[in-house]
Amino acid sequence: MYPLSMRSVFFFSAMLHYMASGKKFRWCTLSDAEQRKCSHLARTLQNVVPPSDPFSRASCVRAHNTQDCLTKIKGNKADAVSLDSGEVYTGLVLYDLAVVAKEERTEGNCVFAVAVARRGTLNIHNLRGTRSCHSGAKWTTGWNIPLGFLLSRNLMYWEEDQPLAKVVSTYFNASCIPGIGVSYPNLCELCQGPKSFVREKNHFCETSSNEPFSNSDGAFRCLQNGGGDVAFMDHLSITNATDSEMNQFELLCPDGSTASLKSYMTCNLGQGPGKAIVTKIPMKRITKRFLSVIQNLFGRNGKHKNRFSLFASEDFGGQNLLFHDSTERLQLLTDDADMTDILGLNYVALLKELGHEGTSLDHSIIRWCCISSAEMRKCEDWALSVRSDPLVCVQATSLSGCIEMIKSNEADAVTLDATHAYIAGMCGLQPAAVEYWGLPGLYALAITKKSTKAVNLLDLRGRRSCHGSIYSPAGWLLLSRYTVRAPANKTWDCDINSAYENYFWKGCMPGGESGLCKVCVGWEEDGRVNGRCAANHDERYYGNMGALR
Repeated sequence: MYPLSMRSVFFFSAMLHYMASGKKFRWCTLSDAEQRKCSHLARTLQNVVPPSDPFSRASCVRAHNTQDCLTKIKGNKADAVSLDSGEVYTGLVLYDLAVVAKEERTEGNCVFAVAVARRGTLNIHNLRGTRSCHSGAKWTTGWNIPLGFLLSRNLMYWEEDQPLAKVVSTYFNASCIPGIGVSYPNLCELCQGPKSFVREKNHFCETSSNEPFSNSDGAFRCLQNGGGDVAFMDHLSITNATDSEMNQFELLCPDGSTASLKSYMTCNLGQGPGKAIVTKIPMKRITKRFLSVIQNLFGRNGKHKNRFSLFASEDFGGQNLLFHDSTERLQLLTDDADMTDILGLNYVALLKELGHEGTSLDHSIIRWCCISSAEMRKCEDWALSVRSDPLVCVQATSLSGCIEMIKSNEADAVTLDATHAYIAGMCGLQPAAVEYWGLPGLYALAITKKSTKAVNLLDLRGRRSCHGSIYSPAGWLLLSRYTVRAPANKTWDCDINSAYENYFWKGCMPGGESGLCKVCVGWEEDGRVNGRCAANHDERYYGNMGALR
């Protein structure tokens, strides 16, 4: 028997901990078709490995787009995903993730960036003012290499004090660049994904398979039937071009000439790294083990490839699901591989030149956080009335919940009262605007009925009380000065909430507990009371108007 190395002991301990936790290995998916393939992989895996195997419990996490996948992995809601190398760089630099493997094809793991146009219409030197289709914003073959080429040949001019996206928006007349964001609408003009003010249903101009013009296949589709004049994409989507496509389209070469679609090795704008698999740093070894297991079982030469094919997607209603269909194998990387080993020194230099360092992919929408069904309805009316593609509405159960959603990158903005704005600031969030009424501030009032006798602001102990909500400035914070924190009282014990519970007999302080919920009424539907004491509009006594009610 040979002694185990410290590295082996560490990995064995990590696997034991992973098994003991009962945790499923979670793959992040980007479309319904990819979710179907992933679910089939998980079920097949469960049937061919022993129940004691830690990967018998693999699962699939549906994400909205590639950035959402990065966020979920960083937030420990998913474990791994295969991404374009441009977004791999984003994951490494901005999300502190790690790369564990590359997709490798027969000819290696590099891809050629090609520009495709209809025969006899364009050359690479006269693209200004045309309509362009791109595989994705900051993607290798749809953005990084083409823009690097155009800039290096002085075909496009960039003054670096302005965003590169602005330069692109003035260079092309209209485009579909999935994931580009909302700042320059003409860069999404050609996209055809479904639009909605509901986050989960909005896929317009997103890096998701639900945007039909996303990724290289989508860019080619955009050129074919979406009104585009030129498509920037990788060569993999044209390797199996039909005779009709060969006759209709051609490649634009760097010297101004054109060539057939089969000539991508000699007529291209450059080459870069292909897709790679990213995960959290603590999950590197477990993820590599998972990839090794599924490849040995379901890869090109896998033991159970007849039950499931890792690199085939037709049966699930899509192409290049989970991995690219042309992938021959997954190349596992060593633990000491650095960014330049993974992406290449020249490619990393190009990304820095294009301003990827320190900037993330912009949301293609603004996600406004609402705290009740009523707010959702108003938000949806707002989104419709301003005809705003970027605005969608998401829902939490309280203002504190909205703060948490913004912190975890599940929402972008919310309107807060002063107390919650202070809490948000302590959580690292920033104010963007303030409401203005023409007054220097608001007054906190204590109101009672004229018929109620002997009510004194400094002696409300044992009374029934109505408050806007927990943490509200008037109904919680400023009130404490005259009640639980007043010099004459002894109920203050560093916890205002428990002090209030002991001070008032009973009341309604939405978001509170115990006696401070006894007077709340919630809302009634089909004879049932819902949302009682909730810190949102579902409680009819929520907010200043609710307290008065």
